[in-house]
Amino acid sequence: MYFVKTPGMFRHFFSKMLWRVPADEKVLFLTFDDGPVPEVTPWVLQQLEAYEARATFFCVGDNVRKHADLYQLVCAQGHTVGNHTFHHLNGWETEADVYLENAEQCRSLVDSPFFRPPYGRLTPSQSQSLVRAGYELVMWDVLSADFDRKLTGQQVFDNVRRHAMKGSVVVFHDSIKAWDRLEYALPATLAYFASQGYRFGGLDEVSSPACKATEARCV
Repeated sequence: MYFVKTPGMFRHFFSKMLWRVPADEKVLFLTFDDGPVPEVTPWVLQQLEAYEARATFFCVGDNVRKHADLYQLVCAQGHTVGNHTFHHLNGWETEADVYLENAEQCRSLVDSPFFRPPYGRLTPSQSQSLVRAGYELVMWDVLSADFDRKLTGQQVFDNVRRHAMKGSVVVFHDSIKAWDRLEYALPATLAYFASQGYRFGGLDEVSSPACKATEARCV
């Protein structure tokens, strides 16, 4: 089970996490989890470039290790990067010290204050350890659900179109699993929101203590 639109009570009870960015202007923060992978990420970059769109890529450290040139391309095109653990760990199934160690392993390749837990799953002790280590915990306002093989690309696009608003943090995946739906949903999302006067920003625009302390940059 998952929520396409994050319930307000989640944002209230977990207020130290970034769910949505307060914004007066029409701006969306598109994010991509699980890459980089050569089968999908270069195509995503092309779609973004066509709309002069910036995005945030929450990278799996092992994929960065295997595809360092592709990771550098993401950075070279002006996008923000974030940490998604080294091995895409499920926090509910991992001891807190192991989880933090895995995040730090990813950090050795992805120098960023931004951290998003795979599956959105963290325990309180993991959250506390990550914050102490200097991470800004980023969740989302709108989940496209492009990972759901029961959906069509049109349905994934509709999820975003119906629920995204000024300052929304939207989740896509630059992964092979999501490709069949992303191929339709991402261009449709960019075209629709651009036609509505939106721009697409990176999370490095967000003024937060962690972001002020360091930049999301490539190494």
